[in-house]
Amino acid sequence: MTALEKATGDVVLKFEPFVLHVLCQELQDAQLLHSVAVDSGFRNSGITVGRGGKIMMAVRSTHCLEVPLSHKGKLMVSEEYIEFLIHVANRKMEEN
Repeated sequence: MTALEKATGDVVLKFEPFVLHVLCQELQDAQLLHSVAVDSGFRNSGITVGRGGKIMMAVRSTHCLEVPLSHKGKLMVSEEYIEFLIHVANRKMEEN
């Protein structure tokens, strides 16, 4: 709250989801890992094949959060709401 009171610009609370990049030797390895990731709840996962044939599997969580708190130095939400957001972000971290 002290930092928010001193802010002169825009402040956003942002929680970034888990991301794991795995370099795979074969496409079938990436496909298997992709299936396991999606079945485990990592629905934003995907496979990328580069120009040189490099196969990258990205395991991504959907647990993101981005909430504006202040605009041009003016606090737009209550302290109670910020405490709630922190609780939500911490829960997302545990789920990650």
